[in-house]
Amino acid sequence: MTELDTFKRLKEMVLLKYQEHYPFFRGTWSSFSSQDIQNLIGLIEQECKQSISEKWIYTHLKPDVNEKIPRKGMLDILAIFVGLSSWDELLFRDKQPEEEIPPAKVNFKMICGIALLVIMVLAAVWYLKFYEKAASGQQTIELKNEFTNKKVKSDEVKVFKVQGTAKQVLTVKDGRVHVDNSSGKNYNIEITSPFYKKKVISFAAAKVKDTVPATVDLKPDDYAMMLKAFMLSDIKDWETRKAQLNKILSDDLEVLIMLRDDLGAEYFNKKEFSRKLIVPTASLKQMKIIEIKRRDTGEIYFIRIKQ
Repeated sequence: MTELDTFKRLKEMVLLKYQEHYPFFRGTWSSFSSQDIQNLIGLIEQECKQSISEKWIYTHLKPDVNEKIPRKGMLDILAIFVGLSSWDELLFRDKQPEEEIPPAKVNFKMICGIALLVIMVLAAVWYLKFYEKAASGQQTIELKNEFTNKKVKSDEVKVFKVQGTAKQVLTVKDGRVHVDNSSGKNYNIEITSPFYKKKVISFAAAKVKDTVPATVDLKPDDYAMMLKAFMLSDIKDWETRKAQLNKILSDDLEVLIMLRDDLGAEYFNKKEFSRKLIVPTASLKQMKIIEIKRRDTGEIYFIRIKQ
């Protein structure tokens, strides 16, 4: 910074000092009036016990640009007026380089501690959110035989969650099914089985937590259960078997046995299928009924079996 720059700064400081006494003045040196000059002269005489001429102010303070520095004695008077000891003090201040602020020492232990704390807080928040969602969104239903009160076999039932036109297959494991009710929408639980009556349970989203039962009882289909027993048991009385089969199977029965390795299907009518059931074999016990269709009377008119 040159001395002319320092003098320019001193002029600005004089204006600010003047405004402390005359706050209504908001102009610059170019708008400094004759009355302002007289006021300034009076202030300098009062505070510095020194005098400054009106001509000097017009010559050195009023111009926007100064080509040379006034004599030092007058500069000292102005410096004292703005609160400095002398013009030299202002020069000294302007020539001092800005004090360098030493870089702060990085406390790595503190940073690591804060980072670890943030991670722990985020992990805790995530866990609570996840736990809350899991607790409120997942419920378990146990499927039981209505008459025996035993859990149904998982491979003998199919459970669907029906929401509008969407139908989702739910996994049944150990006679239990997990239902996710976090969607906030109404839905139905549809339970089907070759051996049990179809059951549909409707749930309202607003009350789903209160309405999802812990246990659902499935009513066995008598004729289907008898057919299952014939296929799995070792009954030797073929006459008894024949009479019972004649009662539960419709005369127009159709049986499709799905062959292994996706080789197609084998067709049986009532007579052919009854003959197969009357004499139990090891291969018969390995077959699995996957679909049964009944009439209103209970008679079975269609059976689908998987080898």
